[in-house]
Amino acid sequence: MRFLPALTRAAAVGVAAILGAATLTACGSDSAGSAADNPYGLLQPGVLRAGTLTDAPPNVYLKDGTFTGFDNDLLVAAADKLGLKVEFVGTDFSGLLAQVNNRKFDVGSSSITITEARKKTVDFGNGYDFGYFGLDVPAGSALRSFDELPGKRVVVVQGTVQDDYATGKGLDPVRVPDYNGAINQLKAGTADAWIAPAEIGEKTAADSGGKITVAAKELSPAPTAYAFAKGNDALREALNKALDEVIADGTWTRLQEQYYPGRPIPADFTPGSGEVTAPSASPSAAS
Repeated sequence: MRFLPALTRAAAVGVAAILGAATLTACGSDSAGSAADNPYGLLQPGVLRAGTLTDAPPNVYLKDGTFTGFDNDLLVAAADKLGLKVEFVGTDFSGLLAQVNNRKFDVGSSSITITEARKKTVDFGNGYDFGYFGLDVPAGSALRSFDELPGKRVVVVQGTVQDDYATGKGLDPVRVPDYNGAINQLKAGTADAWIAPAEIGEKTAADSGGKITVAAKELSPAPTAYAFAKGNDALREALNKALDEVIADGTWTRLQEQYYPGRPIPADFTPGSGEVTAPSASPSAAS
């Protein structure tokens, strides 16, 4: 009888080892299942959480409670190729790239121009659009070109490529957190000019009731692209492939016609990887 406790302890140890192995096996199965269910490392499997803006039409904006615009609609079409639903969340541009890299968002969608400085914070997908800088001024302003801006009170949205442009020209711009802030400065007469993405500037002028006009515009030096957290290669590469698919099937061209009717596409600009060809715009849309 004095050997029974030892045998009991041995049996208990054996049972524990078996249960432990079973537990490890089960955990391993769950981990493998999770990876299979979420191959792109999304914050929520099956859902692409995108940081965007609410006030920058026709590129990205909120309309009747729904996020839309060229960039966002294109992202929805590409995500659909991957079987993903897009969840948009509004934020300020000045914080967007850091929020993407900190994994608050899976992707940033906001006509983000690729620059070397921004590559230090995020990775970029393939370029999907080109853009122009627009020079918006109050109605009646004598300003007619970017060369006339030195010495003027120039407003820009903080952290944008327009901010970089103004700083590089030595203009010491007034920085505001969003597009509405820039628009309000022009309407109030507290700024002489706003350097804006041209399409947004043109829409702003058209909606201003004659208070704002577009004085000039010039081609931006780099394409726009979606932003991803550093090292999130699986998602970036998958969306690059999906972008090529929506370029090839005509979605990219259709959205160009919808949001930028009649806008000419620079001869040296090719969206996506360059391995697919976008169908031409219809004659009626380009007229």
